[in-house]
Amino acid sequence: MTETNAQHKAVRPLRAHWFDRPDPLERPVVVTGVFDVLHVGHVRFLRSIAERGLPLVVGIESDQRVRAWKGPGRPVNPAEERAETIAALGCVSGSFVIDGAPEIADWAAYADILRPLSPAALAFTEGDRYTHAKIRGAEALGAQAWELPFTPGRSTTAALGRLAHSL
Repeated sequence: MTETNAQHKAVRPLRAHWFDRPDPLERPVVVTGVFDVLHVGHVRFLRSIAERGLPLVVGIESDQRVRAWKGPGRPVNPAEERAETIAALGCVSGSFVIDGAPEIADWAAYADILRPLSPAALAFTEGDRYTHAKIRGAEALGAQAWELPFTPGRSTTAALGRLAHSL
């Protein structure tokens, strides 16, 4: 392997595996995330995107990636089930699982796997720790960057905390 090929593989090793691919898929809005335990914050976020009139596809992070980022107790639900749950929502046109080394979270790697979708926009919530990377990725893809409100107190971490205290 040449040095250039080794560098490319080290920088952009993410892969997308479709769970439910819409056909045809025309310039969707793309969202990526964990979507571990579905809650009203997720529903409000996804619905607000779909209300803008473009098809919505959701990339679900793989179990390996989530475990590395959030610890050994996560995800609660496996990636295929998270992708199935998200795809079942009426506002979602399709879902796919993002697989690859957990340390790869740069905008270029995501742009590489999203480029074949020709997204019209990348959407994310206010306060997303990857906001700047997502904006840069959207620019690289010729897509809009949509920053949408976060529903306060409604996150998977908060829901799991409430559940743990109620048991």
